[in-house]
Amino acid sequence: MDRVKSSMQQVPNPIPKALIRRTGGANSLELEKENFERGQAVSINKAINTQEVVVKEKHARTCILGTHHEKGAHTFWAAVNRLPLSSNAVLCWKFCHVFHKLLRDGHPNVIKDSMRNKADLSDMSRMWGHLSEGYGKLCSIYLKLLITKMEFHVKNPRFPGNLQMSNRQLDEAGENDVNNFFQLTVEMFDYLECELNLFLGVFSSLDMSRSVSVTAAGQCRLAPLIQVILDSSHLYDYTVKLLFKLHSCLPADTLQGHRDRFQEQFKKLKSLFYRSSNLQYFKRLIQIPQLPENPPNFLRASALSEHISPVVVIPAESSSPETEHMVDLVTEDLVDTDIPVQPAAVVEPRFDDLFGTSAATDPFNFNSQNGMRKDDKDRLIEQLTRDIQALREELESFRLESGRLCQALRGRVNELEAELAEQSHLRMQALGESEFLRAELDDLRRVKEDTAKEQRSLTEIERKAVANEQRYTKLKEKYTELVQSHADLLRKNAEVIRQMTVARAAQDEVDSVRREMQEKVKAAAERREQEQVEQLQQLQRELISSRVELDSLKSTMASSQQSSEELSSQLSTVESDKVELAESLSKKEEELAGLGEELERVQSSLASERESGVKTAEALQNQLNEKESREQALESQLVAARWSTLQGAVEEAERIVQDSLAQLDDPAHISCTSSADYLASRCQASLDCMDRLHSARDSYLADNTGVSELVRAVTHLAHLVGDTIVQGSATSHMVPVEQADALSDSVKACGAEALALLGQMKAQESLATADIATLRAALDGILATAEKLRPQGLELQQGELGDLVEQEMAATSAAVESAAARIEDMLNKSRAVDTGIKMEVNERILASCTDLMQAIKVLVLSSKDLQRDIVESGRGAASMKDFYVKNSRWTEGLISASKAVGWGATVMVDAADLVVQGKGKYEELMVCSHEIAASTAQLVAASKVKADKDNANLGRLKLASKGVTQATAGVVASTKSGKSQIQEKDTMDFSSMSLTQIKRQEMDSQVSVLELETKLQKERERLGELRKKHYELAGVAEGWGEEDEGTG
Repeated sequence: MDRVKSSMQQVPNPIPKALIRRTGGANSLELEKENFERGQAVSINKAINTQEVVVKEKHARTCILGTHHEKGAHTFWAAVNRLPLSSNAVLCWKFCHVFHKLLRDGHPNVIKDSMRNKADLSDMSRMWGHLSEGYGKLCSIYLKLLITKMEFHVKNPRFPGNLQMSNRQLDEAGENDVNNFFQLTVEMFDYLECELNLFLGVFSSLDMSRSVSVTAAGQCRLAPLIQVILDSSHLYDYTVKLLFKLHSCLPADTLQGHRDRFQEQFKKLKSLFYRSSNLQYFKRLIQIPQLPENPPNFLRASALSEHISPVVVIPAESSSPETEHMVDLVTEDLVDTDIPVQPAAVVEPRFDDLFGTSAATDPFNFNSQNGMRKDDKDRLIEQLTRDIQALREELESFRLESGRLCQALRGRVNELEAELAEQSHLRMQALGESEFLRAELDDLRRVKEDTAKEQRSLTEIERKAVANEQRYTKLKEKYTELVQSHADLLRKNAEVIRQMTVARAAQDEVDSVRREMQEKVKAAAERREQEQVEQLQQLQRELISSRVELDSLKSTMASSQQSSEELSSQLSTVESDKVELAESLSKKEEELAGLGEELERVQSSLASERESGVKTAEALQNQLNEKESREQALESQLVAARWSTLQGAVEEAERIVQDSLAQLDDPAHISCTSSADYLASRCQASLDCMDRLHSARDSYLADNTGVSELVRAVTHLAHLVGDTIVQGSATSHMVPVEQADALSDSVKACGAEALALLGQMKAQESLATADIATLRAALDGILATAEKLRPQGLELQQGELGDLVEQEMAATSAAVESAAARIEDMLNKSRAVDTGIKMEVNERILASCTDLMQAIKVLVLSSKDLQRDIVESGRGAASMKDFYVKNSRWTEGLISASKAVGWGATVMVDAADLVVQGKGKYEELMVCSHEIAASTAQLVAASKVKADKDNANLGRLKLASKGVTQATAGVVASTKSGKSQIQEKDTMDFSSMSLTQIKRQEMDSQVSVLELETKLQKERERLGELRKKHYELAGVAEGWGEEDEGTG
């Protein structure tokens, strides 16, 4: 409910409370639910429509109240899912506006219920993102913002939808863990980036040269920015506070990326707030804060006290007329306006009341001394004074009455203006609806005409289909008849052949008959050869087989001459059969003649079909030839396009290298510096890219389709060579003059060789012969120079670096053990010497110090285990020392962090010893505790920078880090409580002082306060400078500055 109240304060129109009377029974509940859903659906459809006007506040407010009544957003999404959000950009834009309001001011369960639709919102954002202008692109950006907002609140449930939190709640959200604050800051940067993208998208879509904020279309686009301004102000405030908190726990170089990103977003947000405050539309709705001229300086801890949280004010005048009337009604119900306002009592100070004198003892009261009484003038003056007071009261009552009348008249004027605006809006709405209906009528007419045309074309197509179907049926019947007749002919032909075979078998001695039959068969075969070649060939084969059988019969007859007498008796029978066969043969010849005619007709139809098939084949061959010619032309164009692409890439690469060479002569480049390590890495990357370029060129020469890889290699090489040239020149600014001149000449020679190589690659003839050896030699020379200029780090040989890590970690463990032993010894001494409260305080402080030492010991052991895992997983076949040497910067960070932990433990024990003896300061012990916490945080950061996130030892290291943080807090708490018990407070007794003495003491106290404040400010500035110098010296000792890529 606190969130609802806070959101109600930001909404420009307060929402009147509605009392709902419910009756018992299931039917009344169902009826109430149905009325609620119907009312929500009506409000949602009125708020989210296709009209390019601002969403009415009363409809959005009804939706917000519905989520609190329902304790969720099920009804809202059920109504929204029926809207065509993907087909209308204005509809989707107004949906985003209403949904943003629900996320901010609706019930907390709105975020949970909306996460189910996250995938649909993402798909809709990608779909609208394909549009490059208008509401489509704005809808895509707004949907991404809403998805980011939901994900942020799901990851950080402590943050309410309206982002209003106190400093204590912000600290609880990070759980007092620097890692959580670090991640929370990154998420806020991403969230604010989405807000700024929507800001820029809306402003870029408007024509700012005209007064777009007074038009309905412009206000429709600007209205959602009110929610964006509310979110952005909170995100900016929380980001500033979190960055100050991070800078108090982590080194400045670790947070360089955070500062750069904050600087960029600060400039954009300041510009957008300034532009928004000048728009007429926002002036009457919201008071936009102005950011400071310069961003906060996070390197100076005292700058946090100068930070002023931006506050967005929504003035009461921004409410609409109808809502003002509602507010008046609610006010009259809640406040009894019939009770007259009592005038303020006029307090007249008296001289006697101030100085405590009486008329009897006052030496200056001459009237009392002389026995004189008040005369008539005095009574007249008193009467006039009473009359004047009465007139004043009456005038005040008249003023109040006139104010109430003016307020009532102003409310009536506002009501009339609201009615006039509503009538004008209804008139515009009616005009828009008439235009819409007229456009729909035109569309229906066009659709009707198109339907008629399509119907006519469909009828024509159906008629043609029926005709084709009939033709196909007739052809099918004709084909069936041909097949049937052909089958009958084949059967008849087989029967004839069978009968002729029987006749020839029985024909032994009748040669004349056989010759006649052969002549007839040959004549029939000749006729059939002209008509049906295939059938005649089959008949010939059968005749040949018949002849073979006749020859076999002749041989059988010669061998069986003795049975001739028997055959002579059968000759008469054969002759009679011969006559019958002759008659049947004549009939078969007639049938064969008819079959020949039918075959002629079939062959003619086959010939015509063969001719049409030949023509179709010729047409297809022509089309194939044309397609081949087009493919050849396209192939030649593709080859030319590939070569032109390569030429463009080479020319762009030349411009990149030339631009890098031109920067060497730029006076502004003189202030740029870089490190030899970074220059060596750039040279090595360029050499690796040379190998890639060589292989890509060989692939392109073998097959010109691989031009994309060659283009990427050329552009990548140009960027790397250009970066090498710039970084080489920047590195020369950090080295002696002789080496600087040699390095400058080397990078210039490298640029010349690169231009020469690219010039050879521009010509197609010299592409294959382009020599990359010269450029490689120039890069090798720069790499060798960079290796000579690389710092040795800690003034140690590389072979000693690995041993130093083990030594420092062992020394840190020994220092912690020694500190714990000293604390135990001090505790024993304190018990023997001190008594009472002092002994209790000392025991509590030393016990907390002992706990801190134990936590540091666990942290050091966990760090050793994690470093062992890192070395084992990253060294491969190399030794442990080689791994430390290869990662020298990381190794130096471990050494520095270990030294800081051991030194901090020793200093804290010394400070605790002095405190126990009564010679030290409690503040020194608290500062030492904080220093130890910072040193352990540095050790943790240096240990886990190369660790796997799933490593078990990394988890134990994080737990140990939290233990150190809690132990540090225990030391500080015990120290503060002990200090409050030991130190006696002076009792302030001012009873014996006079007014003058108290005034003097007050002035002295003010002077002391001013002096202490001035001293405190100076000490804070001195502390900031000391920290800055410490970071600078630490960076020089550990090579932090050399790891930068160079600054310009």
